[in-house]
Amino acid sequence: MEKKGRVLPLLKRLLKLIGPYKRYFLLSGFAVISLSFLAPLRPYLISEMVEKYIIQSQDSSQLLWWSILIVSLLLLEGGLQVLSTFFSNLLAQSLIRDLRKKVFAHILSFRTRFFDKNPVGALVTRVVSDLEAITEVFSAGLMEITGDIISLVFILSLMFYTDWELAIMTLIPIPFLIFATRIFAKSMRESFQKERTAVTALNTFVQEHLSGMSIVQLFNREKHEFQSFIKINEEHKKAHIQAIWANSIFFPIVEFLSSLSIAFLLVWGALKVEGKTQVDIHLMYGEIIAFTLWINQLYRPIRQLADKYNVLQRGVVRAERIFEILDDHSEIQISGKLTGVDFNQPITFDNIGFSYKEGQPVIDSFSLKINPGETIAFVGATGSGKTTLVNLLSRMYEYNEGTIYIGNSPLDEISLDEIRKEIAVVLQDVFLFSGTIMENITLGNQTIPDEQVIAAAKDVGLHDFILSLPGGYQHVLNERGTSLSVGQRQLLSFVRAYVYNPTILVLDEATSSIDNESESLIQEATIKLTKGRTSIVVAHRLSTIQSADRIIVMEKGKMVEAGSHVELMIKEGYYRKLYEKQFFSNEQ
Repeated sequence: MEKKGRVLPLLKRLLKLIGPYKRYFLLSGFAVISLSFLAPLRPYLISEMVEKYIIQSQDSSQLLWWSILIVSLLLLEGGLQVLSTFFSNLLAQSLIRDLRKKVFAHILSFRTRFFDKNPVGALVTRVVSDLEAITEVFSAGLMEITGDIISLVFILSLMFYTDWELAIMTLIPIPFLIFATRIFAKSMRESFQKERTAVTALNTFVQEHLSGMSIVQLFNREKHEFQSFIKINEEHKKAHIQAIWANSIFFPIVEFLSSLSIAFLLVWGALKVEGKTQVDIHLMYGEIIAFTLWINQLYRPIRQLADKYNVLQRGVVRAERIFEILDDHSEIQISGKLTGVDFNQPITFDNIGFSYKEGQPVIDSFSLKINPGETIAFVGATGSGKTTLVNLLSRMYEYNEGTIYIGNSPLDEISLDEIRKEIAVVLQDVFLFSGTIMENITLGNQTIPDEQVIAAAKDVGLHDFILSLPGGYQHVLNERGTSLSVGQRQLLSFVRAYVYNPTILVLDEATSSIDNESESLIQEATIKLTKGRTSIVVAHRLSTIQSADRIIVMEKGKMVEAGSHVELMIKEGYYRKLYEKQFFSNEQ
């Protein structure tokens, strides 16, 4: 639950973002404050005009000038309203643009484990929906609340200046309004918290199930998942209905109390008429008109104040979630400072230990030296730690014990940019973005010329296929490249790795989910990619790694065997059993 003591610090933190856009803030503030004084002044001028130039003198020329003055005042109010709306929204959009960039850049710096723990849908909600709610703090919340408060103070001052007895009479319903507003604000705060939770749950569910739609359909779970969606959607509706219910009660109360004030005004006016001359009664007309207009102006800001307070409150609630991300430095992957490191040196795993969860080691006291230009293959059962090792090498995760060295340089002291530039990883699950084939290969790197991409595609054997597509290299892929086969997507990932010309190449189960034809092409591409560079292959199909210089057999996070294919077959140990089991099952 949100703590009230957190609102003010969060609001102050939001206000600090205004710095670069003080001009927008000052222009909007000037317009809002000016309106706060001009709008209440208009009823006073109308009252003066009615009393002096309609009832008393009936001077048509003066009446004309006063009418022009009031119309001019209305036009000025309209202009200031335009100025206020434009610059407050310009301020809000500028701030949110900067904040969104800051949040996304911060998320990009997080370790992989952060994304393992946090649903993508929840992060999308924070970067998009939560920031949009914060926009309203500046465009329709804070600035206008300030203007409404100033307006209320000025209206009350004019009312008491004009007739303090009449002012007191018309303000009798105000304590009831304040009491109703407090209850309304509390109810809205609770509904916003429920709405926040419901929106996150809905976004997470939709994102996950759209991404995994093929699984839902393959296992005939459409009806079950639809029922789950209905339940989550119902919770989302209830959260909004609670806010609507509070509004539906509060605003009729405001209208009733407003009408009650006007009724008190008329009753008090009728009582004051008793014993007065016709002239005195006529002079009261202007006062009655002014108070009627002031009452409308008084209740409108109070009613809107509750609205805007809720907008402010919603934004602050969402801001708390945004600042939680920005304040989370525990998940930031610290980049080393070493640059210019030669990666064409031995890679040494020195007594490495790692666990995803404390007390459950995945890698245990692992040591290995890989020589420059050597091809190393990791094999073993699922969960033996093969993929974890290459993730530690590319610093997708950080090892808990020991050190990995590139030559004599500890891996965690080398710049992340340097590591990612020198180590290319081809994964089993290839991710392709919405965009052209060229963009998916270069990933937007403008330093890679088209000729280099075409040459890489020819070496991998994918050039003719790309040219057969509409637009060739400019062919636009849909999300995740679903229009391509698994093999074609895998070959594209090979081209992607090839054009970056890494010193160290990691192939993580790159041939486990493809057909024989694609495997043949990938094996040919692998020979070209691995030539002259250190290569690490995590293999499922043992037939693909027989030519490796060394094969490392993993079991429960430890190395149990090491050697060439021939050496390990002679040993008749774990590797041979694994090979024969796979070979004979394939024969069948």
